[in-house]
Amino acid sequence: MTAKPDPQAQPSQADPLTGTVLVVDDNAQNAELLEAYLDDLGITVAVAHDGQAALDAVASDPPDLILMDIMMPRMSGYQATERLKADPKTKDIPIIMVTALGEVGDVERAVDCGADDFLTKPVNKLELLTRVRSLLRVRQLQSDLDKAQNQLRKFLRDE
Repeated sequence: MTAKPDPQAQPSQADPLTGTVLVVDDNAQNAELLEAYLDDLGITVAVAHDGQAALDAVASDPPDLILMDIMMPRMSGYQATERLKADPKTKDIPIIMVTALGEVGDVERAVDCGADDFLTKPVNKLELLTRVRSLLRVRQLQSDLDKAQNQLRKFLRDE
């Protein structure tokens, strides 16, 4: 006789998240706050303080997700996002715009630049963590799918 599952039982802990998130914000306090929020996920967090520094950081060590402020010196978040999404090597990195700008036009412009999501400041911790978890999981699933497809292609070639 097999035991029936207990409908009241809690689901098992999901696979732990892995990955790197790049926080891009020219305001050190905002960057520190986002970094502190992300500590709860147990992932690696890197910080850049403007759009150009973000491009440099991505070129040297591509993250799995970017939290991008919009209004920054040297290069705005819009400009940095457009460049990242135009590059075949970085176009698939999810970008969440995190900004004090909250008008519909700002959201539309972020989407037009290629942003995958949008959060307004002050950031709600639960909302941030939920979106980051979701996009990191999607990124991991895409990576797993790409690996499986490559293995299948290799297998089919070797036959």
